[in-house]
Amino acid sequence: MRGLQVRVLLGAPNFHSMFIVFEGIDGTGKSTQVGLLAETLRARGREVITSKEPTDGPHGTRLRQSAETGRLSSQEELDLFHRDRKEHVETLIKPALARGAVVILDRYFFSTMAYQGIRGFDPAEIRRINEEFAPLPDLVFILELDLDTALSRIGVRDGQANEFEQRDALQKCHDVFASLDDDFIHRIDADQTPEEVHEAIVKLIPE
Repeated sequence: MRGLQVRVLLGAPNFHSMFIVFEGIDGTGKSTQVGLLAETLRARGREVITSKEPTDGPHGTRLRQSAETGRLSSQEELDLFHRDRKEHVETLIKPALARGAVVILDRYFFSTMAYQGIRGFDPAEIRRINEEFAPLPDLVFILELDLDTALSRIGVRDGQANEFEQRDALQKCHDVFASLDDDFIHRIDADQTPEEVHEAIVKLIPE
């Protein structure tokens, strides 16, 4: 896998590290599946590090606060995502992979491609910039769900939603995720029970 080549460059070619990312529009159950997979892999004796983006660091915190205090400009927001991710890669992702751990993320630069893409940026260019400093995952699970169900799950009724949750925005994000066709990407039907979704995911995890 392409992601494993990064591990060699990090100086730990003999470690069976694994980098797994969960993606999808809001309401698909990514956080739940991160927790279930971490529990399963820890039961197998693996060191598992779970994290999310935006992170709880200063840049990620500012991004989340902006959703309540007022959106930043599109360029400011994109810059913060990149700064947050660079710090995440250097302080958590690379060190954990170098020692052979499993890293599981709730969102990565694919989400930036989708959510900043709807603010006018070219998703392909966002990816190019991120791949200059951010390692590719070994596995990406895109949880797929129809918009009505997703909106219902996040509590949106009668069109009352913030900018991130509006139907049109979610559709555009869905379209970006649907355009990804890398060999490490797996699409999972999220319109099942959490246990059924987890079972489908575990079948794709190498021992």
